[in-house]
Amino acid sequence: MSGPHNKSAAEGSAQGSVPGADTQWPRWEVLKKDNERKPHQAVGSVHAADAEHALLMARTVFARRPAAVSMWVAPATRIHTFTAEELTRLPAATDADTGPLGRYLVVVKSTNRRSMTFGDLKGEVEAASVSAALALALELAGDEPVLALWLIETDSVIRSEPDDADPWFGPAQDKTYKQQSVYSSRATASKDAAEGVPG
Repeated sequence: MSGPHNKSAAEGSAQGSVPGADTQWPRWEVLKKDNERKPHQAVGSVHAADAEHALLMARTVFARRPAAVSMWVAPATRIHTFTAEELTRLPAATDADTGPLGRYLVVVKSTNRRSMTFGDLKGEVEAASVSAALALALELAGDEPVLALWLIETDSVIRSEPDDADPWFGPAQDKTYKQQSVYSSRATASKDAAEGVPG
């Protein structure tokens, strides 16, 4: 789209930063697998210049101390997100959804319980459109509550290499890690001290 505003922004970029412009690197969502028994889980996001940088940032932020055996990142622009309310209003997929098949990873949030993860990877679907993929994703979720759902375009996902698991994540295995909730807050410090809970 062209226009006076876009033109001035482009000129401003050539001369320096544009007031109010978004200067952050692109956002990447991070999926981490804690161990071989668990699925990959969406744990948060990082801002990074490119895919390799995003994977390194993800390891630094999300696997410095908690256990991990695998980590994936995907650009936020390649993730289709749906809330529970949006899912109730979406039209059903039809036979008109034709075109080249695409593959999508399905991440489902099924509880509002406080957790360090957003949702779990449920599997992968193949469809000719996002709406068709969504219908398959809901079937994949089965009777499980769906509070939110992501469709991640599979070809956008960058994955840590299995051979890198030990040098990447091994050092974190020997470090003691505590969830934030185990530490005393100002409100609970007196009670914890009386009960002998370490601060």
